[in-house]
Amino acid sequence: MSSAVLAPPENKTLADLIEQLGGIPLERIPLHVPIGQATEADVLFRPRGEKRLYELVDGVLVEKPMGYYESIVAGILIQGLWNFLDRHDLGIVLGADGTLRLAPGLVRVPDVSFIRWERFPNRKLPKEPIPDLGPDLAIEVLSPTNTKAEMRRKVREYFASGAQLAWLIDPATRTARVYTSPTEFSDVAADGELDGGELLPGFRVSLADLFRRAGDR
Repeated sequence: MSSAVLAPPENKTLADLIEQLGGIPLERIPLHVPIGQATEADVLFRPRGEKRLYELVDGVLVEKPMGYYESIVAGILIQGLWNFLDRHDLGIVLGADGTLRLAPGLVRVPDVSFIRWERFPNRKLPKEPIPDLGPDLAIEVLSPTNTKAEMRRKVREYFASGAQLAWLIDPATRTARVYTSPTEFSDVAADGELDGGELLPGFRVSLADLFRRAGDR
């Protein structure tokens, strides 16, 4: 796995930091850990039993937003991937609490991750809570507080860690954007379908069917 993630610039103000993180809303940055001093242990710690998910970016804990509907969409995709992998034994699937260390000091939690068996020597799965792994397919189901800059940064990081595909699914428009590199993408219309390509040959997802099963809010 590559660790070619650009070093963050020096921040002079809170505004600089927010821009560096992708312009995310301030309410997604908790203050129970000093900004710039967060660690992987903080990603796993749940003060007072809270159930929020966090990512670790540039020494900052960043809340991973995911609501009820986004969770349903991700769950349907996970089910479909596992059904496909039952017939084609290519790897494993992780859900929205599958923490991954993409590079030192960088922990991301894709809503859905597919990881090929080739990343696991002798198919032995890691036991640590944050393995040193990147996804081969990263799927993000967009939430209202996700920003375009944040998602562009995530896509770059996924590909730097070895990803071959990244799908950004937008429930608001029932469309998707498929990245095959950090800068190359195609848009999938509401009546189109997602295709696993060479990574998952034969795996397809109709967006209309996906959102119909999720309840078409």
